[in-house]
Amino acid sequence: MKKVIYRHSTSRQLLFSVAFLFSFTFFGFAQNDASQDTTAADQSGVEASAEQSSAGSDLGDPAAGKELFNSLCAACHKPYSESIGPALHGVTDRRDMEWIQSWISNSAAMISSGDQEAVAIYEEYNQTAMPAFPQLSNEDIGNILAYVEQPKPEPKAAATGAAGDAGSQGGGGGISVNVILGILLFVLVVLLIVLFLVNKTLRNFADASGIVIPEKPKRKPIWKSFVENQFLLLVSSIIVLLAVGYFAYGWMMQVGVDQGYQPIQPIHYSHRIHAGDNQIECKYCHSSARTSKHSGIPSLNVCMNCHKAISEVAPETATEEYSKEFYDKEIAKLYDAAGWDPATRTYSGEEKPVKWVRIHNLPDLAYFNHSQHVSVAGIQCQECHGPIQEMEIVYQNAPLTMGWCINCHRETNIRIEGNEYYEKIHEELSKKYGVEELTAAQMGGIECGKCHY
Repeated sequence: MKKVIYRHSTSRQLLFSVAFLFSFTFFGFAQNDASQDTTAADQSGVEASAEQSSAGSDLGDPAAGKELFNSLCAACHKPYSESIGPALHGVTDRRDMEWIQSWISNSAAMISSGDQEAVAIYEEYNQTAMPAFPQLSNEDIGNILAYVEQPKPEPKAAATGAAGDAGSQGGGGGISVNVILGILLFVLVVLLIVLFLVNKTLRNFADASGIVIPEKPKRKPIWKSFVENQFLLLVSSIIVLLAVGYFAYGWMMQVGVDQGYQPIQPIHYSHRIHAGDNQIECKYCHSSARTSKHSGIPSLNVCMNCHKAISEVAPETATEEYSKEFYDKEIAKLYDAAGWDPATRTYSGEEKPVKWVRIHNLPDLAYFNHSQHVSVAGIQCQECHGPIQEMEIVYQNAPLTMGWCINCHRETNIRIEGNEYYEKIHEELSKKYGVEELTAAQMGGIECGKCHY
């Protein structure tokens, strides 16, 4: 009777487990199908809204208008906010088309003629005259208006996040990976339970049948065997000492080396946008690198040369990690520090210091001159600072150790084109070393007094 009880108990538990497994699988498939239907509905809604926005204007071609706007209008105007001139979105509702065409072609003539609306705009914006664009046809003007009258685009980060959520819910026609992993985990747990029950049943059966299960003899612990083996203990001690010495030396050699240091600045400045997307020359901001020992920290006036007219970033500039709203808030921090009022487009005179965090910092015992490397040697900034045009947040790319500098001097040839200072000494040393081109090291670039004096 005992055997029958055990067998029925195990069978019932197995049956229950299999039934639960099938129900779990069915629920997973149903949930996945529902998520796919929801995703498909969302995508169709997005496509429908996109079609509506593309077909929503009969003024002209928005794509062609965008090119004209960026080349002729963007310096003074923005579609959705004021700049030097007014925001252009909704201008076709405020003015008739004939007036707009006359204003763009020759605004000064309309002001001189006494047009009330033209004079009012001229007075409102500090009597700043709008340049005339007689080269633009009515079709070109229509294309520009079609571009600025488009609905304001949604932030890129939000759209990306929605797509990511949809992708995590539905796997593009197949069952979700999370559901598969959940099923596999459940099957593993069921197998473990079954093995435990089978083992327990067999032991109970053996006890009921009077079968004695032999016990395994206890073995000597491995640590005791290890301690009793003197040769193995000696070899292991030597290996441990060598490993400790190796890692201790490596750790001590990294003292004072800040490679990879990436502090957060008080105002987020994206080199990816400025030096990468907009291709602004490094020495436009760090102008003293041409003539000075230091590259210098640009003043806020340098930033305001551009940001007087740029108070927000383009939507396509945003990333998954940094949204358009984030960048616009950082530009607002710049305005606050510079004392600039974007509403009145005037300086308040209340400036605030920006406490930038220094990244590249050589010890006082080492001398380094930027102008010697940038202007004389013609070395690009990326040689020492890494792919700066790709960095969202700047970090120290090179170790800037003595060995790193010496290796560079040993591998870099001297440029003598247009530099009479090096011509005579280059000719003499080339004969001495029997080479056509000299490295910085052969010109004395690794002498102690060059960097330490």
